Amino acid sequence: MQVAVELGVTGTVRNEIDGSVSIEAEAPQKELYVFLNRVKSSPSPFGKVRKLDYTFSDDLQHYKEFTVIG
Repeated sequence: MQVAVELGVTGTVRNEIDGSVSIEAEAPQKELYVFLNRVKSSPSPFGKVRKLDYTFSDDLQHYKEFTVIG
């Protein structure tokens, strides 16, 4: 979430039951690539990124901010 806010990325993040994390993110393409690279290399003490799958879509949700979904 911290990286998203820093880069102006909007969307959501949530922890899944299987231990994975799902992120929906919206930003200009350049910021999205920076965001993905920062997520991949995150030294977070809360978890290690072992695999990152992503897809791009033109179907925008027009998020106003980046939020954590409980």
